[in-house]
Amino acid sequence: MEHRTIGELMTRKVVSVQLDTPFKDIAQILADHAVSAVPVLDSLGRPAGVVSEADLLRKAADRSDLSGRTPLPHLEAWERARAEGRTAGELMSAPAVCAHPEWTVVEAARLMEVQHVKRLPVVDETDTLLGIVSRADLLRVFLRQDKAIQEEISREVIGRTARLGASALTADVVQGQVTLHGSVDNPLLIPVLLRMCAGVDGVVAVSEDVKPAMAAGSSTAVDGSGAPS
Repeated sequence: MEHRTIGELMTRKVVSVQLDTPFKDIAQILADHAVSAVPVLDSLGRPAGVVSEADLLRKAADRSDLSGRTPLPHLEAWERARAEGRTAGELMSAPAVCAHPEWTVVEAARLMEVQHVKRLPVVDETDTLLGIVSRADLLRVFLRQDKAIQEEISREVIGRTARLGASALTADVVQGQVTLHGSVDNPLLIPVLLRMCAGVDGVVAVSEDVKPAMAAGSSTAVDGSGAPS
């Protein structure tokens, strides 16, 4: 099966800042480009970290509320140091959590989940910035048309497992939800087929109405008295 790669999904024209970019310039860049975060690059064009709206707002959160209505937040030492930062290098979250262009959506999504980040700079083998991929970019695979999903399942899943006894299957796809129908020679093949279908780009859920071939094709003869013959 062919999966769309991060290199295909990423944004190539990346808005970025340098380590010495001042606080106010970062805020202006975020506003001008309608983005919530930007990579911070070193002198070689490699991501050193990411600075986001949350990083900038930490400065506001660290200031006293003269009205007395809002309790002062308790900031850890590292948070307080970041709140006092004046440049991207002092404000950024580091090190940068990066992806590579050959990665799949699954790999990037898992890294985002583990690292609790919303975007990943994409770098080459020398760690030079190539682009950036966001959660919204990853979700684009779910815009895939049902017909394309059905054709891939028929070709890559059912077609490739036909020699294992899965040739009597069909797949219906509605709104990315796949239902397998038919019969298989070996019931142990059913969970394998479900996992393969779930791995197709754009699939939201998979269910099955699949029977073992013998059960699907068998019938019980009944004689005239109503008793099984």
